[in-house]
Amino acid sequence: MDSRRRFRPPARASLSSTEGLAGSVKDAARVLGFDLVGVAPAAPTEHTERLREWIDRGFAGSMAYLGERLEERVDPRRVLDGARSVVMVGLVYDDGSPPVAADASVALARYAVGDDYHEVLLDRVRALAAAIEVLADRPVASRAYVDTGPVAERALAARAGLGWIGKNSCLIHPEHGSYLLLGALLLDLELAPDAPEPDHCGSCRACLDACPTDAFAEPYVLDATRCIAYTTIEDPGPIPPSLREGHGAGVFGCDVCQQVCPWNSRRSRPRLADSLGLRERLAPRDSWRRVTLRWLLELDEAAWQATTRHSAVRRAKRRGLLRNALVAAGNSGDRSLAPVVGVHCESEDPMLAEHARWALARLVSRS
Repeated sequence: MDSRRRFRPPARASLSSTEGLAGSVKDAARVLGFDLVGVAPAAPTEHTERLREWIDRGFAGSMAYLGERLEERVDPRRVLDGARSVVMVGLVYDDGSPPVAADASVALARYAVGDDYHEVLLDRVRALAAAIEVLADRPVASRAYVDTGPVAERALAARAGLGWIGKNSCLIHPEHGSYLLLGALLLDLELAPDAPEPDHCGSCRACLDACPTDAFAEPYVLDATRCIAYTTIEDPGPIPPSLREGHGAGVFGCDVCQQVCPWNSRRSRPRLADSLGLRERLAPRDSWRRVTLRWLLELDEAAWQATTRHSAVRRAKRRGLLRNALVAAGNSGDRSLAPVVGVHCESEDPMLAEHARWALARLVSRS
């Protein structure tokens, strides 16, 4: 898309203020297909300032990269020299349809079963940057991120008024809930910031009580090392035995704390405009709708490569997905899986062999 051709700047008078320019930038973001857009100052927020304590408490686990560029995550001005504003955009990726996999013994996070959201959104965020140069009528230094760099997207989105960070640490929008994908655009351009959204969680603790692995150290504080999204995706090592039963059917990520959130159950679900096909690209692929535990346990390299092409699931790597499937098999109670689980007991990979033995023991004990 040639953003410079598509966007024609409004009359010069309407762009003479930071408010007018911010309004035009938001219009451009909506034309590009985003459901939400807001502006935050390029500065630390109350949430980014808490990152240091969170990491010091060990809640980041093996995600050492979070600490390596911590000061940049705290202050976006360290990411882009001269940054003055951050435009945050959001896209709703869930329409309230039934669970992704037809097999109840397989659970995958909804965001991961279509095209890779990094690829889908990043092109649009970069197109927005090009449009802003037209609107500003000058070169604009920028950095675009979709969960791809040292930027605290949720914290900045909250500061930009796209919602509030809930007790489950997700960003929650009062109309659209929390099934949101976020993009960040840092600019050396002054734009009028939006007001933050107040916290609407109140006394509710549905997410805290529903977490199957007790991953919340306290309201608003996630211990990632206990979170299924971390243990099935981020951490390449063994899943702690004490957490395995809590994983249930989870083979990639977890949506439990979002599924029970009242703001998702009560949210309006309009047929949001999607003339550019963004949500269509994020919709579950047929291959994931047909997936079974047996198929995952028999997954070879060729099938892995074909199924995860341009998919966020590839982040777990084939080894990680097999590890996760073995835990899910052990929790399934399906004794017909015992033979294929037994094959992995002889794996040359010590980690997979140990997980397979654990799963087989559970299946046999339920006879």
